[in-house]
Amino acid sequence: MLGYFGPAGTFTHQALLTVTSEDAMAFPSVAEALDAVRDGQVDGAVVPIENSVEGGVSATLDKLVAGSPLMIVREIVIPVQFGLYARPGTGLDDVRSVLTHGHAAAQCRDWLSVMVSQATIVEAGSTAGAAQEVARPDSRHDAAVCARIAGQLYGLEELAHQIEDNPGAVTRFVQVSRPGPVPPRTGADKTTLVAYMHEDHPGALLEILEQFAVRGVNLSRIESRPTKTFLGSYCFNIDAEGHLHDRRMAETLMGLHRICRDVVFLGSYARADGVEPDVRYGFLDADFDEARGWLERLEHPDR
Repeated sequence: MLGYFGPAGTFTHQALLTVTSEDAMAFPSVAEALDAVRDGQVDGAVVPIENSVEGGVSATLDKLVAGSPLMIVREIVIPVQFGLYARPGTGLDDVRSVLTHGHAAAQCRDWLSVMVSQATIVEAGSTAGAAQEVARPDSRHDAAVCARIAGQLYGLEELAHQIEDNPGAVTRFVQVSRPGPVPPRTGADKTTLVAYMHEDHPGALLEILEQFAVRGVNLSRIESRPTKTFLGSYCFNIDAEGHLHDRRMAETLMGLHRICRDVVFLGSYARADGVEPDVRYGFLDADFDEARGWLERLEHPDR
């Protein structure tokens, strides 16, 4: 059984439904969903990791490395469309309090400031949780910003649809499991890892980035996150194009292992968009194998 960051009706729930139609277990927070994987309560969990507008999801980025090892085995990308939903009989002019998740509020900020300028925006744990609360007859909130599936699930009326300020916004989710065999290489893959510097010194980040650059590995995301030890101590959460079984990626990881205090490998998995990286001449597996053969001939010219 899989778990997910719930409740039912969240975008995470929608992402989960693209993976399985079987029963799944909802958890009230990302942390609880991931801990349930660690504890063996569920076989895996689907959680949000990145939004094209708001960036990385801090709760996921931090919790993935805070505890026993976990591994990303799949990514899912879905478009994000928000609507404004209220109890039947409520009009736009009646809305004085809007409940929603912080990311949703940020992605609909312009629309809300114009269309319900009289309303106070209140943050909830999830968009579906906001819809569930607004559906209560005694709720002190008049409307929720959520997905259509959540509005319908909790019997709310749609006051407006597609109210997001960036119509092309998408959210990326990952399916996480306990460590096991890495999913097979597809040729259109992504690797996620966290790199910890030995010490903070001029060029420390450059040294990490050079491990990727000199081996022709492109980064699709890099974010600094506090290590939670002392002020100014950071690690780097990285998505790179390629798979653990690609020679260029394997050598990159070995290079990082040499120069970093720690490297946490979080998985290699197929890209949701299926886009293959543009690997330049000199960085294909065959190029690495040929170079190794050349070196061996230098070492053993009599062979």
